Parts: sequence; structure tokens; C-alpha cells
Amino acid sequence: MRMKTVFLTFIILMIFSAKNYSQEVKLDQKMYWMHLDPQDDQIMGLSTNKAYAMLQGKKSKTVIVGVIDSGIDYEHEDIKDVMWTNEDEIAGNGKDDDKNGYIDDIHGWNFIGGKGFNIENETLEMTRIYKEGRDKFKNKNLDDVSKEDKAEFLQFKKVESKFFDETERAKSESKGLASALANFEYVEGVLKEEFKLDTIIIDDVIAMKTENSVTQSCIDFLVRLKTNNIDKKAFLDAKKHYDSKINFQLNPDFNPRKEMGDDVYNGNDKNYGNNDVRGPGSDHGTHVAGIIGAKRNNNIGIDGIADNVKIISVRAVPDGDERDKDIANAIRYCVDNGARVINMSFGKAYSPQKKMVDEAVQYAMEKGVLLIHAAGNDAENNDVSDHFPSQTYLDGKTKANIWLTVGASSLNTGADLPGNFSNYGKKSVDFFAPGVDIYSLNPNNRYEFQSGTSMACPATTGVAALIMSYFPDLTALEVKDILIASVYNVSKLKVNAPSEGENAKLVKFSKLCTTGGVVNAYKAVQLAKEK
Repeated sequence: MRMKTVFLTFIILMIFSAKNYSQEVKLDQKMYWMHLDPQDDQIMGLSTNKAYAMLQGKKSKTVIVGVIDSGIDYEHEDIKDVMWTNEDEIAGNGKDDDKNGYIDDIHGWNFIGGKGFNIENETLEMTRIYKEGRDKFKNKNLDDVSKEDKAEFLQFKKVESKFFDETERAKSESKGLASALANFEYVEGVLKEEFKLDTIIIDDVIAMKTENSVTQSCIDFLVRLKTNNIDKKAFLDAKKHYDSKINFQLNPDFNPRKEMGDDVYNGNDKNYGNNDVRGPGSDHGTHVAGIIGAKRNNNIGIDGIADNVKIISVRAVPDGDERDKDIANAIRYCVDNGARVINMSFGKAYSPQKKMVDEAVQYAMEKGVLLIHAAGNDAENNDVSDHFPSQTYLDGKTKANIWLTVGASSLNTGADLPGNFSNYGKKSVDFFAPGVDIYSLNPNNRYEFQSGTSMACPATTGVAALIMSYFPDLTALEVKDILIASVYNVSKLKVNAPSEGENAKLVKFSKLCTTGGVVNAYKAVQLAKEK
């Protein structure tokens, strides 16, 4: 599932107790804080600008970066110049000129679409497992199933319980948000009547004075929203999120895949999809791509991290859980088209065809490609909770050695350094990277802030691509080792452990990831120069 927006269990709780990451920074700093330096600026950024000062005068080599995501607006003003173009393919002629099995794959490929259509919404993997079990074990209990099917039946019952819990939770959240929106409408109505306004502008209203206690309580409500960076759009987005879960993600009878006509269990079937690498819902992938490589120093929008990259867009991540087959084929497509590093800002709790993904990961390893994966946004410990795709293969022992898993950090240098939504893991997460309030691209030449390990992942990918570009002789494994060895070490810093509730535990940062640090471009360049 694409990890775009972080929704807490109760959005009303979020209003009163959400952490405020707004360390004393100016607005212009907040828009590019991920490039700042922990020591010089007292902001836990990547030290990107400091890294480029050290690289001044040094030549670089173009690095191809694969972005497996929801799609990229490749015509965006700040990314169009860094999109990968397949020079062996003639655009728009309807032919597979390079004979790779993909017709007109100019900027990449879309594995979640077909002739004349694209998939935007999908079910969760949990829902698909539940549906298969429901159909197979209808009206049966453990005594009714064969010995060979007992393990599958027990897994089904476990998933079934979680499926029902998630469904009830989504319905409850949707109902609660409907009430919250009604309250918001009430607040707006009161304020419009009191101050004779046509439109509510929060900054203006909270400065107004009133003797009316009801009106003052409405103003106080908006103040709480403002303090926690929440507006009406946050309520609407959350309502849309839970309604989508009910209508699509948790709907066992919803099957957008039917129209594609492919067999999701057949890993040998690779030539399906279409060449629409933007597709619907490309805001997530566009934001991710901008963090990695938005054109630097062009006086437009933002500066990405890497200044000499070409980005392949591979669309394989819907609003719902991605299919293992699509991810396996997406990895192979990136590798076959020259990617040296692949960004994977997605994840899910189940992986029925994990063997397909493992084989693709092994293929990437053999070709010397670095894989970078987002840790997830559930405030969970990945050491004990499954989060796929994963570095460990299906046998439970073998691990991909050219793989990094990244948690999300904020600009804070103190206790609120970790994103309170970020997954973590002393054994399973390598380090953290900027992922809270990251300003990047949005489709149609727009820009916005987003938070998630989906942002921390491309922050790391951008640094990896930067090192590969200026030190092209380094192998993917060497780059991985450099990123790990060069983190800005805050292992002894006591921080609030990620938590969806109010009672976050204070722990040493070393408890949250293997290195106890945050990725740092300046230190990585320093170390690369010594190789």
C-alpha cells in the first residue's frame, strides 16, 4: 500500500494530543529543512547543501533511479528534465521497438492497468486472503477440514478475525468523522454569523474578539486545529480514507483486477499492463520522485537531493495493497533498464506470493542494484510485526545484502526526533531519514507537504544516488555500507518512541534502529572520498 498520509486512530484525539513537530524554524526553512545540517542549523536534515559544497568542482555521472510507486506526473515543471527516457523506443508508434515486451515504454511501465484503463483502488491483501478462505471453508469448522487444509484454515480464521475488526473500525471511524465534519460545519456557521463572513480563514478568525462564550469556544476549536497543523481538509481526507477502506480495500467482492485478465499466481507472466506511468493517483509517486531528484538550481519549486539522475516511473502501487507479482515484475523492469538504486515507498502485512518477490530481489542483487524500502507508518516494531516486501527471504534465514529499511524522522534535534507514526526496529530498520512535513512535488505543477516513511525512503534513495553519481566506481554494497557507517549518530539521545497514543515511552534512539542514527549526505560524501 502506498504510504501517503498518516491517519491516527481517532482524528479528534489527534486535535488534542498530536505531537507538534514545529521546532522554531522560519517558513522558508521549513520548506527545505531536509537539506539543512544538524550542527550548523540545529535542524536534523541531511546536510545536502554542505555535501555539495564539498563536491564543488568534482564531475558526476548520471545514475538511473527506479521509483516503484503509484505513478509520476512526468510533465511536472520540476521533474520533467530528469525523467528517464527509453531511447530504444519510438514514442507513440504502437510497436515494441526494443523488443523487451513492453510497447511504447518511454518513461517506464504500468503494471496495474490494461488497454484503455488503469487501476487506482485495490483490496488489501488481508481482504483477498479472507475472500479465498471464505469461499473455500464456507460453513466449516476445524473438524470439517482435511488434515492437509488445517494450517490454511487456521490462518484463514486468524485473518478473518482481523478483517472483521478492521471493517468495524473503518465504519466507526467514518461515522465519527462524519460527526466531526458536522461539528466543523456548525463552527463555521457560528463564526460566519457572528462576524458576518462569507469564508472562514483560520488565521483571521482566531485573532478576532468576542464576548459570546459559544463563539469563543468555536474560535478555541480552530486554535487547537491551527496548533496541530490540522484544517478542514484533514477531516475530509481522513473521511475519504476510511470510506475508501470500506468501499474498496475491505470489500471482498471488489476485484478491479478482473478486467486485466492476467493470472496473479503466474510469476512467468511479465508482459501485461500499459505505458501510462502517470495514471490516476500519482500524487504519492510524484512527491517521492521530487524528493529524490527535482531539478536543482532551476529557480522552480524545490531542489531534490541528487543532481544528476534519471528517474524511471514504474506504476505498481494502487490505493490498497500492491500485488506481489506486480512488485516482482517492477523490480525486474527497473533492473533491466539500468537502475542502480530502486525506491520502494510501499508495504503490507501479508505476502502470499513472496517467493516471486524474493526471486526478483535476488535478481537485483546479482545485478548490483541497491533496494531501499520504507519501514511503514503504523508505529509498530518491525522486529516482531511483518512488513512486506522484506529483506529476509521466505526460508526465514537468508537475507538480501543490498537492502536498506528506513524509518521517518522530523527536523527536531530532541525527544521528538522520530516521526510518531514511524515503524522502527532495532534489528530490522537500518536508520531514520527526514520524513515529517516534507515539501515536494504534487501533480499539475503543484507542491505540498507530506509525512511518512514514504518520504524518508526517497530521502535515503536521493543520498544513495548522489554518492553513486559522484563516486561511480563504488558498488551498491559499498554505497549501502557507507550510508550505514556515516549516519549522524544520536544513539544515546532519549526520544519518544513512535506511538499512536498519548503515552509514548522515552527510549534511547539506539532502540529504534540498528545504527542509532539519521542518514547524512555530508558524512556519506566524506566517507566515500576516503574509499
